[in-house]
Amino acid sequence: MMDSDRCLELEMARVLLVDDDPTSRLTLQTVLQAGGYHVDAAASAAEAVGKLDEQEYQLVLSDLRLESPEAGLKVLAHARNMDYKPATAIVTTYQHSGQHPKAKQSHMLIKPEDIPELLSKVATLISERAARKTRREMRQATSG
Repeated sequence: MMDSDRCLELEMARVLLVDDDPTSRLTLQTVLQAGGYHVDAAASAAEAVGKLDEQEYQLVLSDLRLESPEAGLKVLAHARNMDYKPATAIVTTYQHSGQHPKAKQSHMLIKPEDIPELLSKVATLISERAARKTRREMRQATSG
């Protein structure tokens, strides 16, 4: 791998996209890649957990309903328990907030038809995660 390839790989934020609907998964993956993100995709909660354990991600986007109604929330809970603390969001077409009250713990990210809005939300989530990581590292450096 050339040095320029390595630099490009380091600059691209890595996103894990979890959606059991192949059309939605491919569409969102394509949009995110076009937006400059490195995207890994998973079709199930089990596949997503495996990827989370193998690779560090800056953002995990999971559909709410995968193989079971709570599977998406379980993926996000697993992601939040990782040492590298990725940003997390639910990607869903369900807009009735009463159907998933636990979703308040995470940013809600609706699949918008407005691609710039989607990319803006993703960028915000990743930058907020980077700011949190920097604050954690600074606290550790000053307390150690």
